[in-house]
Amino acid sequence: MTVRRDFQESARCRPDLVIGREELFGAAREQLGSGGSVLLHGPAGIGKSTVLRAIAAEYGRTARTVLRCSATESESHLPFLALADLFGLVLDEVADRLPAAQRDALESALTGRGEPTLRDGLALRLAVLSALRALAADGPVLLVADDLQWLDAASAELLGFAARRLGDTPVQMLCAVRTEGQEYDRFLNSSPPDTLAVRLGPFTRTQVSALLDHRGYTGLSRTTVRDIHRTSGGNPLFALELGRALSENPTPPRPGEPLPVPTSLRALVLKRLDMLSEEARRTLLVASVGARPTQALLHAAGRDNAEAECAQAAALGLLATDPEGPAVRFAHPLISAALYAEAPAQERRAAHAALSTAASDPIERARHLALATNGTDPKVAARLAEAAALARDRGAPSVAASLGLLAARHTPAGSVPGADDRRLQAAEDAITAGEVDLARDIAREVLTRAAAPTQRVRAWMVVIESAGQALGDVDAVFPQVLADAGDDPRLLAQVHYQLAWRGLVVEGDFAEAREEAAHAAELAARGADRRTELMALAFQASTETLMGHPNAPVTIKRALKEPQDPYVACHHNGAGAARFRWLLMSDQLPEARTVITSLLREVQRRGMVESEVHFQRFLADTELRSGHCGRALDLARESLRLARDSGIGLGASAMLTSLAEASGGEVDKALALAREAAEHAEEDGDQMYLSRALAALGYAHLVAGDAQAAVVALRRVRELEQGLGIHDPARGRWQGDLAEALVAVGEIGEAQDVVDVTREHALRLGRESVLAVLDRAESLVRAARGDHDAAVAQLTSVQDRLAKLGYGLEEARTAFALARLRTRPRPLGAPREGGAGPAPAGAGAAGPASAGAASAGSASAGPASAGPATVGPTSFDEAARLFRRCRALPWLRQVEAAVAAGPALPPPPAGERESALEGLASMERQVAALVMEGATNREIAARLFISVKTVEATLTRVYRKLGIRSRVDIVRLAAGHHAK
Repeated sequence: MTVRRDFQESARCRPDLVIGREELFGAAREQLGSGGSVLLHGPAGIGKSTVLRAIAAEYGRTARTVLRCSATESESHLPFLALADLFGLVLDEVADRLPAAQRDALESALTGRGEPTLRDGLALRLAVLSALRALAADGPVLLVADDLQWLDAASAELLGFAARRLGDTPVQMLCAVRTEGQEYDRFLNSSPPDTLAVRLGPFTRTQVSALLDHRGYTGLSRTTVRDIHRTSGGNPLFALELGRALSENPTPPRPGEPLPVPTSLRALVLKRLDMLSEEARRTLLVASVGARPTQALLHAAGRDNAEAECAQAAALGLLATDPEGPAVRFAHPLISAALYAEAPAQERRAAHAALSTAASDPIERARHLALATNGTDPKVAARLAEAAALARDRGAPSVAASLGLLAARHTPAGSVPGADDRRLQAAEDAITAGEVDLARDIAREVLTRAAAPTQRVRAWMVVIESAGQALGDVDAVFPQVLADAGDDPRLLAQVHYQLAWRGLVVEGDFAEAREEAAHAAELAARGADRRTELMALAFQASTETLMGHPNAPVTIKRALKEPQDPYVACHHNGAGAARFRWLLMSDQLPEARTVITSLLREVQRRGMVESEVHFQRFLADTELRSGHCGRALDLARESLRLARDSGIGLGASAMLTSLAEASGGEVDKALALAREAAEHAEEDGDQMYLSRALAALGYAHLVAGDAQAAVVALRRVRELEQGLGIHDPARGRWQGDLAEALVAVGEIGEAQDVVDVTREHALRLGRESVLAVLDRAESLVRAARGDHDAAVAQLTSVQDRLAKLGYGLEEARTAFALARLRTRPRPLGAPREGGAGPAPAGAGAAGPASAGAASAGSASAGPASAGPATVGPTSFDEAARLFRRCRALPWLRQVEAAVAAGPALPPPPAGERESALEGLASMERQVAALVMEGATNREIAARLFISVKTVEATLTRVYRKLGIRSRVDIVRLAAGHHAK
């Protein structure tokens, strides 16, 4: 497909922002870094030039000489033009170092002067090779060539000759070439033998959205972005052209119609379309409007010569028909869109009319009937409404919304149901499909003219629901909708249900939210609105569960009573989800997994995108608590992808993905995602999810080894949840993390207070998993106070209880804490292991990985003590085995680091420790001094211009020399020294 230069943006106008090419960049960097060459290839408009410029700008700084050429189609017939671009500016630099014959041949080729035979012989080939070697003798050379397919044949042959003979000469090539498929082999002839071919693929919908936003096309709805992605085939250049056309066009396409294709893109295919016969063009037009065109469908639509006409189109590269299958497939979605855009309106309607009887699917027939009909028609409107209902039942709410809008367009004035009723149904379908922008726009339009209270309240409900977690943005709506509802209990029930959500999300008041939900359920029962009654009861049950309210089980049973509503039964805020939360918080992990898996399967069948986002996250949470970190990470990332695509639940999905990354992925990503989740919650004014995001941030800090930052984040969580009235520690399960982090920074008394206060609530509610995590934290408090054997006995009990409850990651973390405690020197005069009494009564089982428990490394945070421990050689083997089973890679790395560090030496007397602090090596003293200032490892690395790994290694040496185990002990030693 040829991209015309007259509509391509110049390099000056087009910033080199590279979106969605992280893996490609990594592969190119690795290849260039190892001395190899790279060939980028892909179809027209895919972004090869942008990527080429970005890589060249980054890697070109390491080369002494950068040679560049960029070929064009119009100049490809001019011999040696690319050679002149490459060597024209460096000829004087190398000419004196070439043999006379080679110098004459090269000058002749570049200037066009001299005997033609010289330019055609071996001398010229050797001259190019010698010139590159001469340049490389002074330093590395990078040759950058764009649009290799337009390289003149003479230059291509000379570069290929040299490339194949460079050997170990430090000359690398970075080239880009246009290919429609994988046929790039012949272009490798112009590259060195070790060249890596990297294909640029299409953008995802999220990447297309980011690209459009970057170029300023921010007013496009998600529905429109989805259509742009589909029509462009993920090609960034095509997507930008479509985005530009839509932003400049005040009239959007009708529902069900393809996007308008700008003239610049039509030019890509119109030349080939002009080569079709008139009948073949009409056949392709019918195929372009069909959802799944086949030869049989085209015959049924009256195209008697479909086979021959499709063959003609395929020969021109317009169709990519499968000889083994019946489908008629366009070579690119843009061809279909351009064909439709170019056709006269009368021909479009004729194509739709033909398919309105030929298509076998009733939904498809109804859509074509609508697009073939002008004006209002009650029969057409009724058929479209029936088709919308069928699409809804099939789990295609997005299709239902599109058909509903078509039905409204064809509904005459005065009909029952009216056009606005059908529009509101379409808006509700759009909410279900996750197309909240479309839903909100429809509802706002209806509100400009609706007078009936029922219609107005229904429209306001769509506006409120489309706000998602950002309910504070629609605060002004509530007085208006209450006024519209009047004293109708059915309408008031819907309003108070949303007020319950406002109380929770905006006010952060669980008690108020519970009261509003109970009131909504009562009003709905009076108004015989079973759906709203069930939603309100489910909300009340979830709120009571999170509060630790004793009525939660009773309310769940009420919400599960028959008759049930199928929509509510599988909704993410329905009774099924409320039951799942109860099971999860009650440590019934297998039952919780069964419930959420069934709910996820049902919402996927129904096309309920918002519920799917949440249920993917719920299932990930369940797997994380069970210690299946790899599975949890996959599910969490999928939930986040769906959230980014739909714009739904971004903060919640980022929060859970942060926890999954910290447990089984990459800690840096976990920190970034937790901060992102906190920012979303702050922007939305969502206090409930802000506390969850900060809990994830605290856990990520702990896994990263920054206990002080973890304490800061988790103390704020404690303040938030006290204000929210959340008393069930199973909701966030951050309390154990806070206690262990406090031990790590030396706040032993506060850590014990956290354990004591949380244990009281956990005992009241029977939260066995929380109790076990609290016992683990308390064992570290005991160890910090010198009660070594009691701490070991308590941890041993905790590990056993966690294993029985099925909390795999928490079991592994406890084994790690136990191993570190056993390898720590014992206090002088302390009894041998086994003399301690049993763990205190009332201790339960483990907290889940999803809320994060503290870094097992904090088990070593207490003061070091004298005397060897009795420990076998496999102290860390059990922890490593358990972390490996969980695929908890960050934790496994901590075990490996602990093993590499070896057992701590008994600490010297205080006086010796102070002198040892002053006797450290220069780098060790600098690192220790910055630790005393409270700097993190990353901050120390930045200030000393060393790597984080070097900081960690230096601290390990400091610990061993001083006979201590933590950063806190460095501060204590320094404080004791200065106090003298």
